[in-house]
Amino acid sequence: MSLSNSQYDEIQRQYDAKQLRSQHVLQERKSQLYRKYPRLKELESLTASASVRRAKQLLDGDETALASLKQELDGYRRERSGILKNAGVDEQYFKPPYTCPDCQDTGYIGAKRCHCFEQAAIDLVYTQSNIRHILQEENFSRYSFEYYSDTRRNEATGLTPRETARKAVAEARLFIRQFDTEFSNLFLYGDTGTGKTFLSNCIARELLDTGHSVIYFTAFGLFDILEKNKFQKDSRAAASMQHIFDCDLLIIDDLGTEMANTFTISQFFLCLNERILRKKSTIISTNLGFDQLHGIYSERIFSRIVSSYTMIKLFGDDIRLQKRKLN
Repeated sequence: MSLSNSQYDEIQRQYDAKQLRSQHVLQERKSQLYRKYPRLKELESLTASASVRRAKQLLDGDETALASLKQELDGYRRERSGILKNAGVDEQYFKPPYTCPDCQDTGYIGAKRCHCFEQAAIDLVYTQSNIRHILQEENFSRYSFEYYSDTRRNEATGLTPRETARKAVAEARLFIRQFDTEFSNLFLYGDTGTGKTFLSNCIARELLDTGHSVIYFTAFGLFDILEKNKFQKDSRAAASMQHIFDCDLLIIDDLGTEMANTFTISQFFLCLNERILRKKSTIISTNLGFDQLHGIYSERIFSRIVSSYTMIKLFGDDIRLQKRKLN
C-alpha cells in the first residue's frame, strides 16, 4: 500500500521505539546476570580485548596470532557456557526480544517491507479512519437484505427496495474490485434509515483490510474542520486537511446535516474538486434529494457531483426502526 510521508514516519517511529525497548530489556537482563555472576562480565571484556590485541599482532605480521586467538576465545567460550548452564540460562537470553524476529523490528527484510510493516500500515490507516470499532459490526458479513421489502415497487425504476439494495451492493462490490484500476466516486442517497451509512462502512472495511487509507467524516465534522483550518489555524484541523486530500477514500456521511455557509460551501467544493483532480475516490451519503442538493449548494458542487459520481438510490422502510422493534 502507498503511505503518505507522515504515515510512513509514524510507522518508522514505532519501529524505532520497539528497538529501543528491546535494547533496554537486553541491557537489564545482562545487568542482572552480571551482578549475580561477575565473571561473565569479565569474560566479555577479555574476549573483546583479546580480539583487539590479536588483530594488532596480525597487522604486525604475526601469522600465529589467528590460531592463538581462536584457542583463547574457545577457552573463554567454554567457561562462559559452563556458567550459563549452571545459571539455567541459554544463549537466547542474550538476544534482543524482538516483536518480529523476521525483520528484527526494522520493518524490512533486505529491501522488502516485512509482513509486520504491512500489518502496521493497515493498523495505522484503521486508526486514522475514525470508524475502526464500528466496522466490527457494519461490514458485508453482517449485511442483510431481509430488512428491505420485496413487494412494493419504485414507480420510477420498477424495482422493489430489496432489488434496489441488491443492485446497490453489486455497485459497491464493483467499486471495490476496480478501486486500484478505475477511478470512481459514489453518491448514496435516499430516505433516512435505508442503509446508506451501513453500505459505506462495508466498503470502508473491505478497502481498509487491503491496506488502503480510508477517512470517515460526518458532514458536520468535515465542515467544522474546513472552518477551523481557515479561521482558527487549528493544528489538528490542518493535519486532518492533509489526510482529507491524500487518503485513498474519503467518506462524507449525512451531507445536509452540517451548518453550511458561503465559506464552508466554497471549501467543500475545493475539497471535492481537488480529490477529483488527484483521482482520489470519495463516497457521499445524504438524505437530500437532487432538488434540495441543488438548492443548498452551489451550481458548481451540484455539477461536479452529477458528472463525477455514480448515483445510487436506496429506498424502503427505516431499518433502524425495524431493528428497534425486533429488539
